[in-house]
Amino acid sequence: MVVDGRWERLGSRRFFLALILWIHSRMLRQVLHEGLRTSFHKLGHFVANHPVFFASAPVLISILLGASFSRYRIEENVEYLLAPKHSLAKIEGNLVDSLFPVNRSKHTLYSDLQTPGRYGRVIVTSRRGSILDPHYVDLVLKLHHTVTQLQVPMLGFNYTFNHLCLLDDAKSCIVDDIVHALTETQAARAANRSAPPLRYPITSLRDGREAYIGHQLGGVQPSAGGRDGVRLAHALQLTYYLQAVSPLNEVVAARWEVAFCGELERLGQQHPELALYPFTSSSLQRDFQRTSRVAERPLLCSLAVCLALAVLCCSMRDCVRTKPWLGLLALVTISLATLTSAGIFNLSGGKYNSTYLGIPFVMLGHGLFGTFEMLSSWRRTREDQHVKERVAAVFSDCLLPFTASTALHLVTFGIGASPFTNIEAVRLFCRNACLSVLLNYLYILTFFGSNLVFAGYLENNYRHSLFCRRVPKPELLQQKPAWYRFLMYTQYNEGPASEPDMQAYESHLLVAFMKRYYCDWITNTYVKPFVVLFYLVYVSFALMGYLQVSEGSDLSNMVATDTSTIAYMRAQQRYFSSYSPVIGFYIYESIEYWNNSVQEDLLEYTKGFERISWFESYLNYLHGLNVSASLSQKNFTERLRSGFLRQPRYLHFSDDIIFARRADGDFEVVASRMFLVAKTTENKREEMSILLDTLRKLSLTSRIKFIIFNPSFVYMDRYASSVGAPLKNSCIAALFLFFFSTFLAADPLVNAWLTVTVASVEFGVVGFMTLWRVELDCVSVLCLIYGVNYAVDSSAPMVSAFVLGREHSRTRWVKLALERHGVPALQSYLCYGAALLPVAAVPSNLTRTLFRCLFLTMLITAFHCLAILPVLLTFLPPSKRKKRDKKRGGDSREEIECVEMEDSTRVVDQITTV
Repeated sequence: MVVDGRWERLGSRRFFLALILWIHSRMLRQVLHEGLRTSFHKLGHFVANHPVFFASAPVLISILLGASFSRYRIEENVEYLLAPKHSLAKIEGNLVDSLFPVNRSKHTLYSDLQTPGRYGRVIVTSRRGSILDPHYVDLVLKLHHTVTQLQVPMLGFNYTFNHLCLLDDAKSCIVDDIVHALTETQAARAANRSAPPLRYPITSLRDGREAYIGHQLGGVQPSAGGRDGVRLAHALQLTYYLQAVSPLNEVVAARWEVAFCGELERLGQQHPELALYPFTSSSLQRDFQRTSRVAERPLLCSLAVCLALAVLCCSMRDCVRTKPWLGLLALVTISLATLTSAGIFNLSGGKYNSTYLGIPFVMLGHGLFGTFEMLSSWRRTREDQHVKERVAAVFSDCLLPFTASTALHLVTFGIGASPFTNIEAVRLFCRNACLSVLLNYLYILTFFGSNLVFAGYLENNYRHSLFCRRVPKPELLQQKPAWYRFLMYTQYNEGPASEPDMQAYESHLLVAFMKRYYCDWITNTYVKPFVVLFYLVYVSFALMGYLQVSEGSDLSNMVATDTSTIAYMRAQQRYFSSYSPVIGFYIYESIEYWNNSVQEDLLEYTKGFERISWFESYLNYLHGLNVSASLSQKNFTERLRSGFLRQPRYLHFSDDIIFARRADGDFEVVASRMFLVAKTTENKREEMSILLDTLRKLSLTSRIKFIIFNPSFVYMDRYASSVGAPLKNSCIAALFLFFFSTFLAADPLVNAWLTVTVASVEFGVVGFMTLWRVELDCVSVLCLIYGVNYAVDSSAPMVSAFVLGREHSRTRWVKLALERHGVPALQSYLCYGAALLPVAAVPSNLTRTLFRCLFLTMLITAFHCLAILPVLLTFLPPSKRKKRDKKRGGDSREEIECVEMEDSTRVVDQITTV
């Protein structure tokens, strides 16, 4: 019994200790909350006391920094921006380049868009018939001759393809094997003899050499049984590889590429029976940056539309209380912040790229919520107060949630700007977004706050908001003409006001709509079930899209649409999707090639691929001589060097083998390479990613040390994890910020509701953007990171107003929260959506992704803040009954919410007073 008593006393002590800690933490949160509000109140006084300085300083700073656009530079390295920085493929590429220089062997390591160095490429298709018909063969060879004779004047010398081309061991220009095959066919036809059949994908040339032409001949239909070779083909691809061994050579090669595209355009006009799709090494970079140029006019249109709508949203019938200039100045504030951040970016040596088109929309969404909330708070202040007191009250009311949302912007984008981000385009975007949001926040505090002071003086002196003319009193106004009374209409309120008079602002269209109609409708008992049902439909569709999310590593998603890159990619996908890019199979250690088991392993690894292999050709060579492949090391190597590689048909394999002399004078193979090509379908990139992972796992378990490489692997390797990592890290950072800020917030339920809202919004955006055919690439990930902040900007003021409310019922506080914060939120949604609409007209895949993701973010956030949250808060925590009971104490009167009843005219809330 004594022990039980001790346990009871210990338990009671723990209970009282926990209760005391909870009370202290709650008091600390309240003290901190009130302290921050007091600090912002003093800041508002300070800005109101110096309005001229705070209005002029941001303008001067923006003008000075805007002059730095003379240092405007463009990032030309697309691989630096879009390829993962830290990947195994880059390490493998460096190892391969040290053994077999990639720039010299790029004609064998064929890749679609990622071929290194300078080159020109063209896909030729026939509009009718086969490209292998004699007429088209003559045209293709004529085209080839024209390209090789193309002249580029430079420093008094005319450079041709022969001066710039990549050379083989015989110091001859490397051209595609299909050109040799077509030349042989043309010569045989001219000599009236039969040409050897053209096989696919590996054919034999006249010198006995076997050549892979799977990426040079497309749309192939083989003959029955394949005995007679290719029956017809619809497309043919020619590539002209250039070398850039000096800066002068680099400049000449760049000009040759421009002349190459111009000459092909001229040939296409001369021969309309051919369709030509040119592509060069600079096409991807040029078309990636072209998005910025084609988006200039739509962006100006977005600014104009948003400006007009912001002015309308701030206007009302009352000529004194209307604030059209503040709607205009809200956009001016955001524009000044954008100009300042761009100036700092230029002075710091930054280079522009097309992904930065999303930064103005980040600043627009952040700035619109801040300015419209300040304007809404101004309407709730007492009109008989001095302007400085009203501005201080606005700062005290609005800046605490606005500062918290700005801090969340800095945290989420700051995590994305950290060195942990593996894609440079995402990291640079997040870094500049952090700077832009910070300047936006400071300019709203200073520039927009000072202009609010000037507008307040006009209102307190009853001056017209547009013409600044003093409005006559009602008795004098009645003596004026009708047009004058219409322009000078206002509601005089000269007496003292103990409460903010909102009736004067009910002539504002959105305020009247929200207060008179929407608040009662959304809280109606008969509307709530339909809203919940609609939310369940939303979740089901979002889940359906979420389960179909796919990564978008295709570089064509980042360029403008009406460009040569897109036309080339479509032709590539249509005619050349049957085979993968050429995969280099590199054995970087000395192995026992003469060993029978090693030979079996090598043949097993390459089984199922189309092969261009010195090893397999050498084994066939030995078999043709009736010599066993199981030779001694010395005999195997000696026959390889002195016999096999001396044959003209096998001479090209000399570049695939590296010999080294041992201490005893004998040679050994220290490294070698083979080329593999896989059969693919239309989903080439997904299949290549799976193939890359499979071969990598095999290289870890195999006793033969090998690596695989293709220039396209640099973009594909770790792309999914590299793209998703910034979003995951930003969401985790936001979650931790919500968790730790619960100790600082006035009520922890505010953070709980914000977390649930953000999770629901992000889930919906991911699901619906997938259903809208948007893949997970760096642009969509940046939009999703911003979506976290946009959802918090929208919902934080409304949730805070509801959770911290006292005395009234839940339904009443939902209506009050909507009246106070629903109008600025609705204004922000309208202006932001109108600004996004012109972006949809930009002919670019990058801006298409940007528009769809941001528009979905705006739409889903509006659905949550204006429909879902008001309904859920009427029957989910926090409860208002306990707060009312504690507030009223022993008061015998109690308000009890009853169900809504419908009378003959309208639906009313019946409140019973006991």
